[in-house]
Amino acid sequence: MNQPRRFRFAVQEHRASSAAAWREKARQVESLGYASLYLPDHFSDQMGPVAALMAAADATTTLRVGSLVFDNDYRHPVVLAKEAATLDLLSDGRLDFGLGAGWMASDYEQAGITFDAPGTRIERMEEALHIIKGLFGGAPFSFAGKHYQVTNIEGSPLPLQKPHPPILLGGGGRRMLRLAAREADIVNVNFDLREGHVNRKLVHTGMAKATDEKLGWIKEAAGDRIESIELSVTIFLANITDDRDSVATAMAAGLGSETHDILDMPHFLIGTVDQLVEALQLRRDRYGISYVIVPGEVAELFAPVVAQLAGT
Repeated sequence: MNQPRRFRFAVQEHRASSAAAWREKARQVESLGYASLYLPDHFSDQMGPVAALMAAADATTTLRVGSLVFDNDYRHPVVLAKEAATLDLLSDGRLDFGLGAGWMASDYEQAGITFDAPGTRIERMEEALHIIKGLFGGAPFSFAGKHYQVTNIEGSPLPLQKPHPPILLGGGGRRMLRLAAREADIVNVNFDLREGHVNRKLVHTGMAKATDEKLGWIKEAAGDRIESIELSVTIFLANITDDRDSVATAMAAGLGSETHDILDMPHFLIGTVDQLVEALQLRRDRYGISYVIVPGEVAELFAPVVAQLAGT
């Protein structure tokens, strides 16, 4: 990339104790300088994303809302296109549309949904994305694929953002990241989740060297459109501490890695506010990642980092 993108920050939340608490959380995220509020899409202890995102948009004025990410296998693409377009319309064009192939095996097992091989799920999601983009276009749309067939459907309502809300795709494997590079506006660089659950092995797929390889896949597949892609990362652990090395060393021992591996991993942030600012700047220089998504429980503590970097 020729010029680094300006930093943006988002918060990923899961739940709230009441409607009032959720509205207050959304307003707080907006007031702290975050650009967006995202929800995942699982059957575990979290709110349903469609209703919760609409409530958050209603409670705020500039905050973007989005899915990180809708699981394609839980909704037919015609249904999801209508829900997403409605969210975009009613939020005054503040939706980021994140879509994924599904990864958490326990969701599928508990709900009785067939957990197909990763390649099949990705193939199905690619077809769904083609349908959803077609329905966002406003003209009667037909599609005949391996997994979906739709005939002469006209998307309604239409999203406010044109040609469509920003598409967010992500992953940690070659096939998914290459697809994201070709189709997405925002590419989220993640762990490799093909095994369907979290374990120690998973952490090693998010190390700095592995991330270098992922960025290579993205750039190769994106070609000239790489300049139009915003690269993002989800921070799964953010620890503001005066003793960065001790925290990282303890984590490394538990994960079978080295201290520097933990400190260099794009999905972890450990240290003082100034150290976190420096780490994010170095990672943007190395990877081009400028859009940083943090867990809701650290949003307030992380706000000084946002204050220093957002928009720079």
